[in-house]
Amino acid sequence: MIEETRFKKNLKKFVFPRLSGTKFELEAFDKVKQEVENLNLKFEVQKFTFSSFYSRIYPKIAFLSASLIIFQLYLDLITNLSLVLMLVLLSILIASIILTRKPEKIQFIKKFNSQNLLVKIKSTSKEMDNADRIALFVSHLDSKGQRFKIRIRIRMIKLWVSSSIVLVIIVILKNIILIGFKIIFYIIGLLPLILSMFASLILLLNSTDNNSVGAVDNASGIVCNLELLNYYSIPENRLTNYNIWILFTGAEECGTMGIRHFFNNLENFDPNKSIIFNFESLANNIYLFPGINEGNHTKDIESLLLNNNRNLILRHFTTKRVFGTHSDGGYLGDKGLQGYGIGSVEPFAYMHTPNDTIDKVDTKILEKMCLVLTDTLKKHDSNFIK
Repeated sequence: MIEETRFKKNLKKFVFPRLSGTKFELEAFDKVKQEVENLNLKFEVQKFTFSSFYSRIYPKIAFLSASLIIFQLYLDLITNLSLVLMLVLLSILIASIILTRKPEKIQFIKKFNSQNLLVKIKSTSKEMDNADRIALFVSHLDSKGQRFKIRIRIRMIKLWVSSSIVLVIIVILKNIILIGFKIIFYIIGLLPLILSMFASLILLLNSTDNNSVGAVDNASGIVCNLELLNYYSIPENRLTNYNIWILFTGAEECGTMGIRHFFNNLENFDPNKSIIFNFESLANNIYLFPGINEGNHTKDIESLLLNNNRNLILRHFTTKRVFGTHSDGGYLGDKGLQGYGIGSVEPFAYMHTPNDTIDKVDTKILEKMCLVLTDTLKKHDSNFIK
C-alpha cells in the first residue's frame, strides 16, 4: 500500500547532486533500477547520447546575437564592417534556431551519455483493444545547480523581451516614420537599451553546476514514482482498462533529452485513449497543471482528482493550459498528449540552488497525493469512459 515511511526512506536515498550525463545521475539510475529489481518487475533501459548545446550554450548565443543586432540598429552603425558583423550575427542566430528545432539530434560540442528506465505493468484485461491505453507516470532523475535562481532568470528573460520590443519600436520610429526626431528617440531609447543589456549580461553570466541536491526538483518525483511502482506491483491493485507505465527519465535538466528520446521511440501508445502524469518539483502544496488536449476520459479523471475524498487541496491552474513548462510534461503536451503536471510553484525561490534540501519536501503530502491518484484511477477504471 501507499506508506509515508517508504517516501521518507526513499527520499533520503536520492537527495544528492545528480547532474545530467555524470556518474551522479547514473548512480540515481542504478538506485532506481535496484528498487525495480527488488519488486521483480521487468523494465526497459533506453540509452541515449546528448549534447549540452541546446540548454547551456544556445540561449547565450541567441540573447547575445539578438542584443548586438538591436544595439547596432539603435546606434545606426551602417558601415561595411557593421553590416558584415550584423550579417554574421544574424546567420549564427538563424543557424542556431534551425539546429535547435530537434535538439536531441545535436551531437557536437561536448557529448554526454544518459538513460531512461521504463517499467510496463499490464492491465488485468485480456482484451487486445486495451494494449495501447496507458496511464503513464513520469519523473526525471537528474538535478542541477545554477548561478542564478529560476525566479531571477525568468525575470531577466521577461525584462530582455519587453525592453527589446520597446527598442525595436524606437528604431522603427527613429529611422522610418519620424526621421526628423532622431535625437529624441535616442534619449528615449537609453533606458530600455540599458535594461536589455543588463538582462543579457545576467543571462550570459549564468552557469550550470552540480551543487544542488535536488530534493524538490526532482527527488520528490522519483519517490512518488517508486511508491506507485510498489503499489501497482501488487496484482490486485492493477487496472482493468489501463496498462501502467512508469518512466524515469534522464537529462531532463539539459533540454528534456530523456523524454524526447522516449517520445521518438514511442510505440503502442494511443494519445487519445491514454493519460500522463508528470511529477515535477513537489514540496508542501500540490498544483495541477492540465494540458491543452482533454478528452472525455481526461476530464473525468480531472473531476475525480479535484473532488477527492482525501482532503487534498489541489490548486488548479486554468489560465495556462499546459502540463509543465520546460519539463517532460511540457514537451509531451506540445506533442498533443493528454495529461497533467503535478508539482509546486513556491520552490521557484530556491530550485537549482544548494537550498533545495530535504526539509522542503512534505512526505505526508506526497503520500496523500499518491493515494488520491490511485483512488482516482481505480474509480475511473470502474466507471470506465471509452
